[in-house]
Amino acid sequence: MTNSTFLTRVALKNFKSLAACDVKLGPLTFLVGPNGAGKSNFLDALRFVTDSLRTSLEHALRERGGINEVRRRSGGHPNHFGLRLCFALASGETGHYAFRIGARPQGGFEVQDEECRIQGAEALGEAQYFRIESGNVVSTTQPGPAAAFDRLFLVNASGLAAFRPVYEALSRMGFYNLSPDRMRDLQSPDAGELLLRDGGNITSVLAQLKKSNPMRKTRIEEYLSKVVPGVDGVDVKVIGPKETLEFRQQVAGMKEPWRFLAANMSDGTVHALGVLVALFQPGSSGGLPVPLAGIEEPEMALHPAAAGILRDGLREASRGTQVIVTSHSGDLLNDEELDPDSILAVHAEEGSTHIEPLDRAGRAALHDRLFTPGELPRTDQMRPDPDSASAQPDSQLPLYDRER
Repeated sequence: MTNSTFLTRVALKNFKSLAACDVKLGPLTFLVGPNGAGKSNFLDALRFVTDSLRTSLEHALRERGGINEVRRRSGGHPNHFGLRLCFALASGETGHYAFRIGARPQGGFEVQDEECRIQGAEALGEAQYFRIESGNVVSTTQPGPAAAFDRLFLVNASGLAAFRPVYEALSRMGFYNLSPDRMRDLQSPDAGELLLRDGGNITSVLAQLKKSNPMRKTRIEEYLSKVVPGVDGVDVKVIGPKETLEFRQQVAGMKEPWRFLAANMSDGTVHALGVLVALFQPGSSGGLPVPLAGIEEPEMALHPAAAGILRDGLREASRGTQVIVTSHSGDLLNDEELDPDSILAVHAEEGSTHIEPLDRAGRAALHDRLFTPGELPRTDQMRPDPDSASAQPDSQLPLYDRER
């Protein structure tokens, strides 16, 4: 089976409640911890990259309240935040992308450092890289565009063949905190290539799926019928210049399924559909899936018995798209076959978020079948490994190669 892992390792510094974080990721990763522990902040750090590339760095910061709301607040008063993403592209290249954003007076900001390195592609020959310091290109294998202190250079470098695949992959990641109310609303049609964060264009994405990949739409309907017994399928209904969802549902004594508009369906049904569309959406116009989908609380508003079916959908989707989910539900993890390496424990201590793999005791309990993964959070056994890179500052991955 092809490994769908796009982001292999993520290192964060001073992003919101995350003072320092260094974790390895696989095709399917569960961030598990109590409400308020900071699970969403990890996903938001990755979404920040996508937003900065897809729109602008200024817009991404402004959407989050400005740099003073993004950089971590602590006694040390850090005036910057940074990250490093290690990646493996579908075409075979590997590398990393990193940047550090610093605060300036009156809420201003600057890109203090930015670095990208790609290797392993025969077509590119030697490794390709660039390094930016305070708005200046200090080294690169691809001379060309100029840098600016208030913009990410990767946007400019996306015009170069060497860096275009990195830009496209990072800017096509999808992150979801789905809103059943927004998905029920009448929606304006769009290209339907990428589901919006709240699901507000789900009709367009389903319409695009029906045209470009009907097998994926059928798979979504098959999972939905298992999550919500009686639901036979879902279509897009045009109402004037707008669109809405129309569900087909089997009714006892009727030959043909009844049709219900989204406004008449429960939160759990609409939310489950949104999760499945996020997982199996078409992605780019070329039909490629999004490289990574991050989904918050996918089991929300579902009956516990349906969580296992949804977990099967997550597992199937992760064969083609890297999937990261946040959860505090034991029901979603209640599977003896779940790989302990796919679980990251999230906890907060004195206002700081810590994300680490399971400790040895938790792994041993799973190995010996004393608990299922879903029973660990219920029995307060979801404890982080004190020997992991995130827990040991000296062993954390530096943001830049020159810091090694």
